[in-house]
Amino acid sequence: MSERRQAASTLDGVVLLHGISRTARSFRRMELALRTAGFATLNLDYDSRRKGLDALAEDIHPSLDQFARSLDGSVHFVCHSMGGLLARVYLARHRPARLGRIVMLGTPNGGSEIADRLKNLAAYRAYFGPAGQQLVTRRDAATSALLPSIDYCAGIIAGNRSVYPITSIGLPRPHDGRVSVANTRLDGMADHIVIRTSHPWLVRNAEAIAQTIAFLQEGKFSTNRQVD
Repeated sequence: MSERRQAASTLDGVVLLHGISRTARSFRRMELALRTAGFATLNLDYDSRRKGLDALAEDIHPSLDQFARSLDGSVHFVCHSMGGLLARVYLARHRPARLGRIVMLGTPNGGSEIADRLKNLAAYRAYFGPAGQQLVTRRDAATSALLPSIDYCAGIIAGNRSVYPITSIGLPRPHDGRVSVANTRLDGMADHIVIRTSHPWLVRNAEAIAQTIAFLQEGKFSTNRQVD
């Protein structure tokens, strides 16, 4: 695991957690925007394809705990796709004393229908590893236990465009090519918004970035929305 860290600050901080098979580089544009908005950042690389969510939560804990302790302000989370599930597992185990707000972009809170379709294929199992099996819509008891109900301020951004014309066939509409909008929703969420973009571009889309910053600052998304 590697990390990109900004120097300790008296400001609030943001932990960025990328999705499965991605890297911290995917969050670079978002990270720069967050820093410009005045947040310290911790952009973590973690081994998303080799371990399950429970082990990954323990892997990221030392760096995240050190970052949270270096701040005088709150620590927020911005997460893409499976990164949002990882944040939920982490917060159930290691909730920071000064937890701020959580933004999830394209997170399959209700599971991914794509994972349902591919979970038994040898190539899928080999490439996406243990965590890939935890992305399904019908979770086993062990995975469900890792993801209890939330009691913190979470905002969810979903996409409604696809760049996967073949693999997204059959996904319930609207969807972002990987996750249906319906399955991004989460009981107890503070706000939800739909952006005209696809799953991989949620972390780079200008509107998604602006709405992420708005939620971290205000606890709600901007009323100037593209789609709702």
